[in-house]
Amino acid sequence: MNTQDTFISHLIELRQRLMHALVAVLVIFVALCVWPGAGAIYDLLALPLMRALPEGSRMIATGVITPFLVPMKVTAMVAFMAALPYVLYQAWAFVAPGLYEHEKKLALPIVVGGTLLFFVGVAFCYFFVFGKVFAFINDFAPKSITPAPDIEAYFSFVITMFLAFGITFEIPIVVIILVRFGVVSVDKLKQARPYVIVGAFVVAAIVTPPDVISQFMLALPMCLLYEAGLLLARLTGKRPEGVSDYRPPSEQEIERELDRADR
Repeated sequence: MNTQDTFISHLIELRQRLMHALVAVLVIFVALCVWPGAGAIYDLLALPLMRALPEGSRMIATGVITPFLVPMKVTAMVAFMAALPYVLYQAWAFVAPGLYEHEKKLALPIVVGGTLLFFVGVAFCYFFVFGKVFAFINDFAPKSITPAPDIEAYFSFVITMFLAFGITFEIPIVVIILVRFGVVSVDKLKQARPYVIVGAFVVAAIVTPPDVISQFMLALPMCLLYEAGLLLARLTGKRPEGVSDYRPPSEQEIERELDRADR
């Protein structure tokens, strides 16, 4: 098989993997629309805000199709997150045959750990941060106004916060990768701790609403996760500065790749 045929076969496999992932998301999306329904899913997403608002308060929808469109967007987001393990499996199944054994041993824990940490960050934001932030905003608001948040603005806010906290919780993975690949040593990262702390509060001030509570609740986990990353990087094997985790492929691995190219 020549290079062009190999490239085409990889494209065909990639298309199949993408279709499988898309079908999985679509099936879960349809199932969620049937039960519990898009409206119920949005109500669950809005629950932290509704608990903080005065009794009897309701959200508003300013667009004509917003009451339909926004709950469908929320349902699609939940469907993608539910199908994310299968989507990542399809990505792994496509990439894994081209990796050496030592690369697989490093890549698989990183993918699994990164996914779990992202979900933990989203859960931390939903179950803990939202309640504190919305209660603070409601207590700070003048008593002469009646809060009536727009559902589309709330959805945009939720997506921003979920991404901010989900990505923040990936810090230990980033630290481990930097150390394992010899980009920087643990000692250098420890020396950079003051700059990381300042950077964490700057990033929190940019991506979160302009209130002290949400900024602090994002910056503090960033600092703690940075320390956790330093600890894990040291436990998983200290790499001297300039030394990477790479090792040359074995003869068996080289022969396997040559056989695959000749097919």
